[in-house]
Amino acid sequence: MTYKETLHFLFNSLPVYQRIGAAAYKSDLNNTLALMEALGHPEKAFKSIHVAGTNGKGSVSHTLASIAQESGYKTGLYTSPHLKDFRERIRINGNKIPRKYIVSFVEQYKKLFADIQPSFFEMTVALAFSYFAQQNTDIAVIEVGMGGRLDSTNVITPLLSVITNISFDHTQFLGNTLPDIAKEKAGIIKPFVPVVIGETHPQTQPVFEQIAKEKHAPLCFADRTFQLQNTEIVLQDNAFHLHCDVLENNKTLYRHINSPLAGLCQEKNIKTLLAACKIIGTDMFPKKAVQAGITKCIDNTGLTGRWQILQTCPLVITDTGHNEAGIQLICRQLAQLDYQRLHIVLGVVNDKDLSHMLPYLPKDARYYFCKADIPRGKNAKELQLEAARYQLYGKHYVSVKSALRAAKRQASAQDVIFVGGSTFTVAEVV
Repeated sequence: MTYKETLHFLFNSLPVYQRIGAAAYKSDLNNTLALMEALGHPEKAFKSIHVAGTNGKGSVSHTLASIAQESGYKTGLYTSPHLKDFRERIRINGNKIPRKYIVSFVEQYKKLFADIQPSFFEMTVALAFSYFAQQNTDIAVIEVGMGGRLDSTNVITPLLSVITNISFDHTQFLGNTLPDIAKEKAGIIKPFVPVVIGETHPQTQPVFEQIAKEKHAPLCFADRTFQLQNTEIVLQDNAFHLHCDVLENNKTLYRHINSPLAGLCQEKNIKTLLAACKIIGTDMFPKKAVQAGITKCIDNTGLTGRWQILQTCPLVITDTGHNEAGIQLICRQLAQLDYQRLHIVLGVVNDKDLSHMLPYLPKDARYYFCKADIPRGKNAKELQLEAARYQLYGKHYVSVKSALRAAKRQASAQDVIFVGGSTFTVAEVV
């Protein structure tokens, strides 16, 4: 098969959660374990760091990979979903997996897929781990797809487990309370493997403490250990940057951190990844490499869609935040900007509980409702009608790009346009 034919096979022969939703979800690790057995257990061939959480896990994963790369290691990075190119999911030292490797892997194991009937995500995990092992990767940062306990990535035994935070998302699979969701995410905690929790919360803290105790896993709450000072978000070279100093237990640890990831959530993420680096240790991740890895995160890994400026006049910003906590932070950050009028291009997926999103969006913005070009995209007219129940008003459009074009026509040079609501909405504009 050609690369194009191979992708068609993967996206159409295997159940794809990002496209069809719940029908692609597998509620156990049996398929992944069978794949690992058939492939000779590639998951055991490299060191790893496992990253879960509701928000921030992508940013933390990319930054940790950048730090590992700056430390001199051949570094794998597995993330999901992709924005533009399937190969974004699997990288070594920032370079996407070659097309020819994907083609040969699928050709070689087509019969195996027919026998095991994995989901698209299960197959992608097998592809990534096989590639990292075959390429003699020193260390790989592995981002959880959904939850943790039953996620296909949860067949590794990492050096460190990281759980960024807990909020409401994928409640149909993970539970309707924060403790229930925390329990699912805590499923990545392994016996005697240290775990970092990015954010302390009274409802989830006891869950993490109990499971860590049962697993004899050393536990660290990052926000109790690290503090930020002199924090500011600045516009630099047509991009937002987060500048700050970092204190550990009120003693200066780093001065002049410069992160190209500048969303408000990144303040939490910096504490989380620095706690991870502290546990990994300076022998493996030297302080200079940590600081350089943060600064060069986008250059080293190709990360996009995090409080990203698309143009400056009018200012057009996009961000992949799409659940309750993520939307709340985006709205706080939008409120800090100086503008005459706010325009919001909004597209969501059809299985999203909008009662955890729409109430937090600003009522004085002008809305441009749209549907991302995937089967899971919510009909723009239906989104417009539901949003009106929350006093969010605007027109609906046939596509994300047509909605953005309309917003640009309506906006003055002093206005701000925000594009978001779903990773798939952002993917069509970055």
